[in-house]
Amino acid sequence: MNRDSMPAAAGRNRIVSVSGAPYDGYPAPMMLESLARIGASHVEPAFIVGYTEPFDESAFRPERAVEYARWLADAGIGCHALSSHIDLGRPDALAVFTGRMHFAARIGARVINTNAAARANETRFFQNIAPLARLAEELGLVIGLENPGDGSDNLLNTAADATALLERIGHPRVGLNYDAGNTISHRPGVPAADDALAAMAQCVHTHVKDVRRTAQGWFFTALGEGDIGCDRIVQAIAGTSLSLSIEIPMRLHRGPDAQPSRLAWRVPLTDIEARLSAALKFVDHHLSTVEQTA
Repeated sequence: MNRDSMPAAAGRNRIVSVSGAPYDGYPAPMMLESLARIGASHVEPAFIVGYTEPFDESAFRPERAVEYARWLADAGIGCHALSSHIDLGRPDALAVFTGRMHFAARIGARVINTNAAARANETRFFQNIAPLARLAEELGLVIGLENPGDGSDNLLNTAADATALLERIGHPRVGLNYDAGNTISHRPGVPAADDALAAMAQCVHTHVKDVRRTAQGWFFTALGEGDIGCDRIVQAIAGTSLSLSIEIPMRLHRGPDAQPSRLAWRVPLTDIEARLSAALKFVDHHLSTVEQTA
């Protein structure tokens, strides 16, 4: 899906969301109250196995969606995108992702982000993505396929995989949710910012996060303090209609093998708010620098 087919106009209709990932360990109402305090307008709830506290499919029941929508309304926070990553080629993917798509629509989201599939699951992925794309159309959603960060072989490893993948899917409700912060650990030899720019024309949404590589693995940093080149990415986004999410999983890092590892304790709320406040300012600065000169 080309972003130019999306209904949002460039600039003035752009939505900047904040991922719920750094709030791992906090109840959703507390997260939403915190986001309101720092001036965020939208949240991207994060339901990602291995990245957040354990959950099961009961989290996506209709009554839970009603509850979550009420929490959003009480906090004055919107929801444009939902992260709910699974392998869409696994045997139960059609049923599981269908439930999650209904949840996303019920809480007001217009984008649901997920991984594509391991290459070994290619056949089942293409069997599943067709009915899921039709459901997305019925629900008013778009599906954003996100490149992973764990070093495995996926149908979407880098931007170079995108054109053939999306052409084969052949549905305007499926595009990319590219994340350069995943590329650096998934394919360390690929320049992450360059790859993000190459993928941007096929994005329906995008994640912005920064990462620094050390001998101990990959660590998520404040925007602008890692090795990604987030300034270049945000400035490129400014010339498009893309909405984005700031994603800083502060409780998480990746080991040298690119596998995720969570801290045993949640991050203090004051630290989360300081990091996200700075990230919102970073994004606003780099968006406005380009938009004011356009």
